[in-house]
Amino acid sequence: MKLIAAKKQLNEPPEIWLRHSGYALLPENEAGKRSFARRLTRDFYPRFHIYFTEIKDAAGSEQVIFDLHLDQKKPGYAGYNRHNAEYDGEVVSAEIDRLKNLLIGFFT
Repeated sequence: MKLIAAKKQLNEPPEIWLRHSGYALLPENEAGKRSFARRLTRDFYPRFHIYFTEIKDAAGSEQVIFDLHLDQKKPGYAGYNRHNAEYDGEVVSAEIDRLKNLLIGFFT
């Protein structure tokens, strides 16, 4: 599930905003993409897993696109990247709503 925010709504770099929102930086994956996770329990899984991309729209406004999903468990086989994840649903939607509430000036 995606959340699109104006960069100024974060009031700080996206990496710092995610840390202040309860997320921790994960090691880079094979493709070199950085991502963040927020655990739901003391265990490593299940966890929210989020990536972000910074863009400029046609008007020149800076935006951040957050892409969130819920990892239910670790991939089962070595070298096999697919895992049991939810990309929408009630739990993911509730986390998107929580993040929206942390944005400056976001009103639904």
